[in-house]
Amino acid sequence: MIMLKIAMKLVWLFALLGTSSGLYAADKLNLEQAIELALTNDPRIDEKQAFVRKAEGLLQEAKGSEGWRYSVDSYLALATGLDGGFYEDGDKSCSGNCTPRDDAYDFDDGLSIWGGLTFSIVKPLATFGRLENYQEAAQNNIMIKQQDVTLQRDEVALQVVKAYYGYLTARDSRLLLEDTRGRLDGALELVDGWLEEGSGEASLSDKYALQAGLGLIDNFLAEANGLEQIAMAGLKLLTGREEEIIELADRRLQPLPLPEQNLEEWINLALDNRVEFKQVEAGLTARRALVKATRADKKPIVYAGVAGSVAVSPERDTLENPHIYDPFNHAALSPLLGMRWQWEQGAQPARVVQAQAELDALVHKASFARLGIPFQVREQYYSMQAKHKAIGSMRESSRAARRWMIASYSDFEAGLEEADDIINALQVYVLAYAEYLRAVNDFNNLVSKLKSVSGVFQ
Repeated sequence: MIMLKIAMKLVWLFALLGTSSGLYAADKLNLEQAIELALTNDPRIDEKQAFVRKAEGLLQEAKGSEGWRYSVDSYLALATGLDGGFYEDGDKSCSGNCTPRDDAYDFDDGLSIWGGLTFSIVKPLATFGRLENYQEAAQNNIMIKQQDVTLQRDEVALQVVKAYYGYLTARDSRLLLEDTRGRLDGALELVDGWLEEGSGEASLSDKYALQAGLGLIDNFLAEANGLEQIAMAGLKLLTGREEEIIELADRRLQPLPLPEQNLEEWINLALDNRVEFKQVEAGLTARRALVKATRADKKPIVYAGVAGSVAVSPERDTLENPHIYDPFNHAALSPLLGMRWQWEQGAQPARVVQAQAELDALVHKASFARLGIPFQVREQYYSMQAKHKAIGSMRESSRAARRWMIASYSDFEAGLEEADDIINALQVYVLAYAEYLRAVNDFNNLVSKLKSVSGVFQ
């Protein structure tokens, strides 16, 4: 009976995680509908799509850096007032020994409002590959994030498969236990009747053995009911209908058809369809572009545009001298052609080394992916084949065990066997059928997983 309890617990460990989607009450839900509902409303997919929009924003930023750049700086302040000219005592001209005035910080002429504005409008003409490579990296980053959405959809769909078949496994296990309990209960009623009649065909030990068996079955039934409810709650969460009644289209757990493709065909499908390969290629292209852009940081940026400055201080006389710049009253505007060159002798080469190292790491990761993905396919393929054989074995085992159980029950009714024989037969039957259900559940999940690792699940 200890083995029976362990087997039962293994059968019901398939009520898994959930997400959200939609179904209307009283609809019969099949697996395809459940997957579609989850994919429609799963917030984790929305999260990945948000990262796609962020990547698109980075591309827009990289492209926008080629356009016009505007800079405006304005201010309003106070300055000392000023009357008169450049020379001592405010003279505007002099002859002989002339002394410039030195009352810059005196407040004899009061205070003046001082307002100013500087601006520039420029456009990069040449960045020597900097912007072009950033744009290429951003473009490939979008592709990577888009494939992340595909991977997340695949993960959600696999979780729906596990929850769906997990519920069917839990439900069929409960029905198995209810059938077993009914037979034990019938046997107990028969023993009670024999004991009351004093026919001698049963003893108190038979009664106690059957009562012990019923107690264990009731314990397993309580666990089964709880796990079935948990499985249904998970499925409702996955389909986004937590407050509604869901009825599954499948009346019982059945094994999926064994896929016809051989191992090499599955591997070729994976090499052609796995999004990770697309991600790696896009990642390599993006990393190469970033390395080039980092190297281009040591090169100048050539730009052209127009710049100007204006300042007004009404309580100060304007200094009309072309040799002296008056920051308080002036106006200036000019087209310009410039070059900005920023070079960090210690840091810039280090950034190149870091970018190159990340590129090298991605190259190694790509090499491992080309080896690891075919192994994933082989692992799932061989596991699926093994479970398919196990289903056939356990199907025959459970059928034989059921015949043994029925024969033992009939012999017990005829007074040819003891209660222990019925309990042993029932135990073997429950164990065999539970193992069959577990094998079917595992096989169905492995079929879906094989399609997933081959890139053709959805």
